[in-house]
Amino acid sequence: MDGTRPYAGPVNSEHSYGFETLAIHAGNEPDPTTGAVVPPIYATSTYKQDGVGGLRNGYEYSRSANPTRTALEECLAAIEAGTRGFAFASGLAAEDTLIRSLCVPGDHVVFPDDAYGGTFRLFAKVLGAWGVEMTPAAVTHPEAIRAAIRPGKTKVVWLETPTNPLLNVADIAIVAQIAHDAGAVLVVDNTFASPYLQQPLELGADVVVHSTTKYMGGHSDVIGGALIVRDSELADKIAFHQNAIGAIASPFDSFLVLRGIKTLGVRMDRHSDNAEKVVEFLQRHKGVTSVLYPGVDGHPGHETAAKQMKRFGGIVSFRVTGGEPHALDICNKAEVFTLGESLGGVESLIEHPGKMTHASVAGTPLEVPADLIRLSVGIETIDDLLQDLDRAMA
Repeated sequence: MDGTRPYAGPVNSEHSYGFETLAIHAGNEPDPTTGAVVPPIYATSTYKQDGVGGLRNGYEYSRSANPTRTALEECLAAIEAGTRGFAFASGLAAEDTLIRSLCVPGDHVVFPDDAYGGTFRLFAKVLGAWGVEMTPAAVTHPEAIRAAIRPGKTKVVWLETPTNPLLNVADIAIVAQIAHDAGAVLVVDNTFASPYLQQPLELGADVVVHSTTKYMGGHSDVIGGALIVRDSELADKIAFHQNAIGAIASPFDSFLVLRGIKTLGVRMDRHSDNAEKVVEFLQRHKGVTSVLYPGVDGHPGHETAAKQMKRFGGIVSFRVTGGEPHALDICNKAEVFTLGESLGGVESLIEHPGKMTHASVAGTPLEVPADLIRLSVGIETIDDLLQDLDRAMA
């Protein structure tokens, strides 16, 4: 990955720009009326038409399209090296819309055996009742994914990489070939890596999913989701379902995510810097039994992550001595690390996945270890973060 992307916008359609330039300028052309360099928030539900059926610049009703959301969707497509982006009210809204675009009752999905609890709940409790079947498979073992495919029935292979919360890594290019050989679509949840660190479409994926609540927004002040694709036929299906289902991002939420994306590159570098130092601290701590981070030599996915990621991100999971009671005690004692769900904001968060984000998978094959702690390492002064962990783990 050379860090440049083609961009067909007014900046210069004949030049490939770097990631940070696209993050700031794609979809962000100055307002034609005032010259404002920040896209306005179009807080409107409807638009005056130039005669019956005469839409002005394609806008008729803000569920179907809104200029602020359009700006975000153009930026999303540019930074993920796609052709079209779609913005939703949440990551789960994006996922639900995607599956209803790709599947009908009776179809089958191969699903990670280590995935976000909310995504598992959506598939197991909602889409399962609708008639879509799911088989978990280890994302780290391509042959397990191949074996889980049901010829003629599997329509989607779903990946998270790195996974949530165990930070396992899938080889996107290899799994893409397996999915395509079976006539299935490869979907990659790129939330943990962000498009700054990883480009799934360039590695063969068909759809990229994001919870834009996380690194894209970056400030813990918005809920949102996104889908990005290259194929025009697939884009048309998603566009139809986005409008028909209606779980769209609001103008204000679109504005917040678009604002967050402008600093995504510099934030991800700082998240990664801090996470690497946190990992070094945890590896030396006698109360830690294992550190789960793709940037660690010896991590089973390290070589794959190094091949397909620019850096290794800001999420660190680790297991501790003393089991669940000690893990809960550490979570409760941390101060600079805020006890809370979610991730990817500028502030550092700590959580106990088994009791919090992944409680919905308790008692299933996706259940996470009770002694596991997940950190979302923020961009604070690193010495303060290390001292906070030291105090909490004492």
